[in-house]
Amino acid sequence: MAKQKSILVVEDYEGFRNSLKQLLELEGYEVAEAATGEEAVEQATRTKPDMILMDMTLPGIDGLTAARQIRQIPGLKEAPIIALSAFDAEDFSNEAIDAGCNDYVTKPVDFDQLTRLLTKFLG
Repeated sequence: MAKQKSILVVEDYEGFRNSLKQLLELEGYEVAEAATGEEAVEQATRTKPDMILMDMTLPGIDGLTAARQIRQIPGLKEAPIIALSAFDAEDFSNEAIDAGCNDYVTKPVDFDQLTRLLTKFLG
């Protein structure tokens, strides 16, 4: 049996984080959570997730900084990081890609779009 894929959900708004977690668990993923950029780096280091959904606006270090730090962790250089943000500006999405994110999703999240990204990056 194939190993269950794991996703780290980094989101400071608890209600949205819980919604994402429930959706992902229903899809069969193992989900870890973080509410700050620092927690994201710590959780990623500890759990080595297959994918990270990273809010860009976080307390403490922001999502861009956390993504850059996660890219330095052995074993996570290739893990897909999907940036989540309420900002729909092209320069902001380019900044996320430059920080090491693989894709960019605006909030409110279109769950069909998110499902397509999960399939694209995790099979």
